[in-house]
Amino acid sequence: MREVCVIGGNRYFGKRLIARLIAAGDRVTVINRGSALPPAGAIHLVADRDDEESLLKALGSRTFDVVVDQVCYTPRQAAIARRVFAGRTRRHVMTSTVEVYEYEDSPAPVREDAVDPRTVAVDLELPWDDEEFVAAHYGEGKRQAEAVLAADPAFPYAAVRVAHVLGGTDDFTGRLDHYASRIRTGAPILVPSRNHPATYIHVEEIADFLAWAVGQDFTGPVNAASHGVLTTEELCEAVAAHIPDGRTVFRRVEVGEVSPFAFTRSYGMDNSRATGLGYAFGHAREWLPRAVAETLGKGD
Repeated sequence: MREVCVIGGNRYFGKRLIARLIAAGDRVTVINRGSALPPAGAIHLVADRDDEESLLKALGSRTFDVVVDQVCYTPRQAAIARRVFAGRTRRHVMTSTVEVYEYEDSPAPVREDAVDPRTVAVDLELPWDDEEFVAAHYGEGKRQAEAVLAADPAFPYAAVRVAHVLGGTDDFTGRLDHYASRIRTGAPILVPSRNHPATYIHVEEIADFLAWAVGQDFTGPVNAASHGVLTTEELCEAVAAHIPDGRTVFRRVEVGEVSPFAFTRSYGMDNSRATGLGYAFGHAREWLPRAVAETLGKGD
């Protein structure tokens, strides 16, 4: 029986991950602020992950084979996690994001070494306790969080850089709903004048990947994305299949805010490291219709 700690994991693929670990026979400890109960069968510890003393008190003398950090968004949070879990876990797995590549513009899928966390500058004095600042600097926060973990060679860590996630009836982002609303009313869908495709992963697949990663021993960054890229047009075509009387109208803009999943730069992820380690991804175009049906509802 493995001892696995999950920080966060209250919703979406986090709760699916916890359910998979429990089903596999792991003893799972979930740490959150108490706003939601973990799945049945998990040990529940209530603590604020931003409060080092709160974490230490809740953990007591517990140790783990693996820690999966689902809610590490800033270098301050990473620094607390590194101090608290040093000597308590054999491996720390941080859920990171494709947005660490937000400054890339590569026609070829980007590999992990495009952003080496060992070379990323960390600024702990930025207003990382300001929710609006963190939301506006999501990719930067994740980059610096990875850098904090990578700075200590004695702290074995992995950073799973997750592609854009689709699917599930509990998709809370509203991004597919944005398209559905506009297609239903014929309102224009705003895209950049040069709109680039992106990499995606199904909600069940990323839960599977993280559960698989718990049992591996690789360290450092790894990209997690289904094979292939999807364009905004392909996403809208899949959404429009549920809205027979809708109209899909694209409007290209030079400046200003654009629709979700519309990108001014190309930085789809290369998943060859993960496949080389033994993980078999699905193909985005194959699961896309199912993902849209799950989120919008078959009768939408």
